[in-house]
Amino acid sequence: MRWIMGRRARAQVLGMSDKGPWGGGGDSGNGSGGGGGDDGPRNPWSMPPAGKRGKIGGSTSLDDFLKRARSGGPGGGPSFPANAGRLWLAAVAALILVWIAFTSFHSIGPQERGVVTMFGKYTGTLNPGIQFTLPAPIMRVQVEDVQNTRTESFPAGGNQANLMLTGDQNIVDLAYSVRWNIKSPEDYVFEIKNPQETVRAVAESAMRAAVASKNLTQAIGSGRGEIEADVQTRMQTLLDEYQSGVRVLGVSIQKAQAPAEVDDAFKAVTAAQQEAQSNLNRSRAYAQQVIARAQGDATEFDKIYEQYRMAPDVTRRRLYYETMEQVLNRADKTIVQPGVQAYLPLPEVRRQQQATPEPEAPAPAPQAQSTQATGAAR
Repeated sequence: MRWIMGRRARAQVLGMSDKGPWGGGGDSGNGSGGGGGDDGPRNPWSMPPAGKRGKIGGSTSLDDFLKRARSGGPGGGPSFPANAGRLWLAAVAALILVWIAFTSFHSIGPQERGVVTMFGKYTGTLNPGIQFTLPAPIMRVQVEDVQNTRTESFPAGGNQANLMLTGDQNIVDLAYSVRWNIKSPEDYVFEIKNPQETVRAVAESAMRAAVASKNLTQAIGSGRGEIEADVQTRMQTLLDEYQSGVRVLGVSIQKAQAPAEVDDAFKAVTAAQQEAQSNLNRSRAYAQQVIARAQGDATEFDKIYEQYRMAPDVTRRRLYYETMEQVLNRADKTIVQPGVQAYLPLPEVRRQQQATPEPEAPAPAPQAQSTQATGAAR
């Protein structure tokens, strides 16, 4: 019942007027059914009356700017504000200043040098500090660290074999390293294309030449120091001929041994060589002792001769007595005084006593045997 009453009330409200919520349909002046005159409600999507405040459909300043940009320029082109050219000039000038600041001022460290080129041609070298040049691409600066020590290891793989031929037609496995730095930055930059590869090639060539001048014993033993010095000299000479600007600081041999296939046999040979060297050292030490003793005897003889020149008779007699004392001290002697016919050969008796063994003491009889012997006697 309540639902039926509600339906009737809504029908009455709708029938009271023939105008819709957006105005009447037939009498409007705009012919769209959206105005409805000034008396009825207006269409919210229609333009508001002229002169009214709070325009809903009015255009903003951004819309006006876009419209002028599309159609306002001379010749139909886009138009811009009057100060746009100045803004572009300021932006370009700022970019140029930043470019000059970053490419004209160079900070060179204490261990660095800067190689300067103008249109690709070398013009000079910058020392440490804040340096100024013309901006790029007029001038360019390549900074090189001249104090950094670079190390090249051979073989590059680490555990790989690096076989070389010695002067006595033997094969040795070598592992070594080369230390180098930059001596002349301008030569280092312009004279050689790939400095690291050049240093490695020169080092390997010099090492093979130095090992070929030594035998196997020298290569794996006492000749290592000579090989290292020889390789460093050869490398520096060849790199200077190339004008590479590289300084060789040193060569160090980490491993020098026979190939793995014959390593056991070479270890036995090495042990024999070490033993021979030890025997040679002992013989040299003994020779030094004999020479020192002979020199001492000669010095003593010179002193005796000086005494003999001053008193020949006394010195001759003293030498005779000393010599006889040394001889008779090791011999058996018997002193016989005149008028004594019998003598006691004490040395002979002493020798006989030393040669005759002492008799062993009889073992004590057991207690049982002693008791039996006592009973029998009774």
